Amino acid sequence: MNTLSIRLKKIYAAIICLGLVSSAAWADLDADVLVLQKQWAEVNYQIEGKDQISAFERLIIDADAVVVANPKQAAPLIWRGIIKSTLAGKKGGLGALGLAKAAKKDLEKSIILDATAMQGSALTSLGTLYLNVPGWPVGFGSDKKAEKFLLKAIAINPDGIDSNYFYADFLVAKKRNQEAATYFRKAQNAAPRLNRPLADAGRQKEIATALESIN
Repeated sequence: MNTLSIRLKKIYAAIICLGLVSSAAWADLDADVLVLQKQWAEVNYQIEGKDQISAFERLIIDADAVVVANPKQAAPLIWRGIIKSTLAGKKGGLGALGLAKAAKKDLEKSIILDATAMQGSALTSLGTLYLNVPGWPVGFGSDKKAEKFLLKAIAINPDGIDSNYFYADFLVAKKRNQEAATYFRKAQNAAPRLNRPLADAGRQKEIATALESIN
């Protein structure tokens, strides 16, 4: 066997090894993200009060570890941003503004990496932040930016439960109830997410409550 053949075989073997390592890394990332998704749903829909606040704070620490282990992946940043923004909403008041700003930073970084990751979830979450955070000079809230990001999320995931629910929520806040009902119904009819049954069940309850209130 000549020297060139030996070198090519070594290169081929190295490529195979890299592929195996890459596949294993992706599997680990997917598993870690699924854990964050599951734990977020459990904390958000099954725990209340001070215990819920503490659980979200612990979950941020878990998300930190996933982000550090996967610095160039969008999904861990998205979930850390979602967890921080959810906790900010639970805490409320000006004390939550720091969490909201940290969530915004995570979501913006994830969009730079991949705006379509998790079917545009970062865009949905960022739009919701812009809607709910106070505007200048207290915070960074902006109805115009909120709608821009929420519509971008709809463009990426037109039939998704979250993309439609949160845009409908925006429309309710702007007293555009007739439009909101259309998007709530689209969210209500979204295909179930097989790996997120608890989150879907909780969101469907929120949709039903919202439709009842505007009708």
